[in-house]
Amino acid sequence: MDHNTITKLTSSFDALAHQIPDEETEFWYAREIMVALGYDRWENFSKVILKASIACETAGGVVANHFRGVTKMVQIGSGAERPVDDIILTRYACYLIAQNGDPRKEAIAFAQTYFAVQTRKQELIEERLRLQERLQARQKLTESETELSRNIYERGVDDQGFGRIRSKGDAALFGGNSTAQMKNKLAMPSNRPLADFLPTVTIAAKNLAAEITNHNVRQNDLQGEPSITGEHVQNNTSVRNMLRERGIKPEELPPEEDIKKLERRVKSAEKKLIKGSELPKGGNQ
Repeated sequence: MDHNTITKLTSSFDALAHQIPDEETEFWYAREIMVALGYDRWENFSKVILKASIACETAGGVVANHFRGVTKMVQIGSGAERPVDDIILTRYACYLIAQNGDPRKEAIAFAQTYFAVQTRKQELIEERLRLQERLQARQKLTESETELSRNIYERGVDDQGFGRIRSKGDAALFGGNSTAQMKNKLAMPSNRPLADFLPTVTIAAKNLAAEITNHNVRQNDLQGEPSITGEHVQNNTSVRNMLRERGIKPEELPPEEDIKKLERRVKSAEKKLIKGSELPKGGNQ
């Protein structure tokens, strides 16, 4: 997501924020935020709201403190008005809606970060988006490697064999540096996964190679460690060559923050978001 898109979406979401009189609490109306998130039909959006309210309760939040039903009068033409049901949403409620929305919508991806950040400063939003991209890339890699492990286990390769295949793939991606050598190079703990300290672009590169290996193992029904190793090495080599063409040497990129620390920070921020955005007791707007 480029800088101009983030600026445009930030202004759009800022304009929809309301504030309770004599309170510092911000809130958004569901029917207004629905349009900003790319939804056309209330029936579809209300399903997302339901999922979000269930997630709120599961996380220990009080649903009524974040999702509050109201009735608004809207104009229908010729000066006439009619009542319409709406929902007042706190920042946390909007965050949960974004988490349960259609990830293919660009506005949803932006909103997941926008509503997680308590301040509207764009530089913090952009930083949080970068952190979120790294977390998502790491999760995708975990899923790809889990699937690869399962696939090759069904084809006569045990856990130790999977470790050897992955290590040789790393060596192909990192210019001959083994997994252990890369850990030393990055000055990271030897008992932690290498990907936990890699930048987003390298995590994504590892994931792409693993996804291609998964596809070709199934497509070509590869059997045994030697053939699968050759496939994985070739895919990592191809990905490395692509990066090199763009001036990127994976083994020379500096390490990033421990992803486990990043995950803890995000979870801590979510807990503060639950408490910090509650609506005051009583009284509808």
